[in-house]
Amino acid sequence: MAKSAAEVIVETLVASGVKRIYGLPGDSLNGLTDAIRARSEIQWVHVRHEEVAAFAAGAEAHLTGDLVVCAGSCGPGNLHLINGLYDCHRSRVPVLAIAAQIPSAELGTGYFQETHPEILFKDCSYFCELVSDPENVPRILGIAMRTAITRRGVAVVVAPGDVLLGDCSGSVHAVSAIKLCDAGSVFHPCETDLETAAEILNAAGKVTILGGAGCAGVHAELMALAAHLKAPIVHALRGKEYLEYDNPYDVGMTGLLGFSSGYYAMMNCDTLLMLGTDFPYTQFFPEKAKIIQVDVRGEQIGRRTHVDLGLIGTVRDTVRALMPKLKKKKDTKHLDVSVKHYAEARKGLEELAVGEPGKTPIHPQYVAKLVDELASEDAVFTCDVGLPTVWAARYLRMNGRRSLIGSFVHGSMASALPQGIGAQAAYPGRQVIALAGDGGLAMSMGDLLTLRQMKLPVKIIVFNNSALGFVELEMKAAGFLDFGTNLVNPSFAEVGTACGLLGIRVEKPEELRDALTQAFAHDGPVLVDVVVNRQELSLPPAIEFKQATGFGLYIMKAVMNGRADEVIDLAKTNLFR
Repeated sequence: MAKSAAEVIVETLVASGVKRIYGLPGDSLNGLTDAIRARSEIQWVHVRHEEVAAFAAGAEAHLTGDLVVCAGSCGPGNLHLINGLYDCHRSRVPVLAIAAQIPSAELGTGYFQETHPEILFKDCSYFCELVSDPENVPRILGIAMRTAITRRGVAVVVAPGDVLLGDCSGSVHAVSAIKLCDAGSVFHPCETDLETAAEILNAAGKVTILGGAGCAGVHAELMALAAHLKAPIVHALRGKEYLEYDNPYDVGMTGLLGFSSGYYAMMNCDTLLMLGTDFPYTQFFPEKAKIIQVDVRGEQIGRRTHVDLGLIGTVRDTVRALMPKLKKKKDTKHLDVSVKHYAEARKGLEELAVGEPGKTPIHPQYVAKLVDELASEDAVFTCDVGLPTVWAARYLRMNGRRSLIGSFVHGSMASALPQGIGAQAAYPGRQVIALAGDGGLAMSMGDLLTLRQMKLPVKIIVFNNSALGFVELEMKAAGFLDFGTNLVNPSFAEVGTACGLLGIRVEKPEELRDALTQAFAHDGPVLVDVVVNRQELSLPPAIEFKQATGFGLYIMKAVMNGRADEVIDLAKTNLFR
């Protein structure tokens, strides 16, 4: 019996456990969408923009660890996937993109909507190939899926619409499940390197651990390691989800979004142990400490700071192999001082997260704090880049059951809503909360309609400050007058209502708790539009001289250009709470 290439693709995906394909239909995808229509085991998640499809697929892949699929029609359709696929690729989540192409006979003629996806997607994928023969589809698809799974990134299959519709029944490559599981694999450095690492750590007086996304699933081992070394644990943003909870050695984050305590623990150690992190900000690394870096990807070792010893292996296996070689330390002074410093930093942050009745605009820290208090114990949080990420990093508490997703490496605007779609589609029974900036939401606002159409009860909290707030902050720190950052916003609550969501607008701090309680209890999608203070400062744990002078230059320029009222508002917001 004749079977189309598209049918083989769908059969393979179903056999491999793929539950959803995110995308937007188009004529070159007709073969694929029709094959999906005929199968009850797989769902087509119909979004309003292909970029959203890729972000949503990435969020599901982050939460499940499984391969997730998105698709786009030829030309502009699949090119819209690129930004989301960049985020998936840089976040190292397994995503397969099916990029439809114009008819095979027209390739190279400048035909309507002709592009070259196999070239355009190269920089955001580990595998990207054009399949020109229907009977070769199973083979190329298998290679793509295995590449995405094993390398933890993006793979792209480019297929003209006529190839998708072509007869695949004569292929020698039969439909089969593409499943790879390396749970039993062990990957750690050689004995010589482990011995050298143990010598460095045993000789050290003050050890600090910096952990990132590579610490997923290694919580128990890391607690034992920190106890053995009497080492405070600093986490990068992508390590927050895995390291923050049930951790008596936690001293918070470092970096531009971090705390003074994380910065202190890094700068005052004599040995830094980096575990599964590619933390990018070179100015936050200690200059004189010895540094050991553990990473499963050897190419990442030493590219951010000097490294005295690089160990290639998983964090789990390396720590397990290293522990028996380490001497248990007795001196807790470095740990005690770092933990105390963290308690003081945490106290300072909590003092900023207040909502005094009648005092407006609302402090955004108060919004994040209340969201954290009222959210469920297994909530999935997504956050837009910029200030929503700052507040999420500082005020959302991870507990081993909660998840936090954002565009933390690629740094794209407008990711919170799309990632919320993917998270909710993957886990319909979990509470999904998207912390959106007003600029980010406006950029992806069309997919509010997806929430209603797909019946996804995502709760969106909009930090509405009528500005691209983080961009303004960067301008001020560099000595520029903010320009082009003002946003003339609608009532997002009314927009949400028009899209079929429950829309709630909050302008007073005393109304916020009840509004969030109502939103989280509502059986359906909700948009809470919170008017927050535009002048709230988000300061890094260490201020460089050029930032201090830049901010002073901004104040001088503001006064000289008749914008002294902004300086006064800034002082009122941040100095006179």
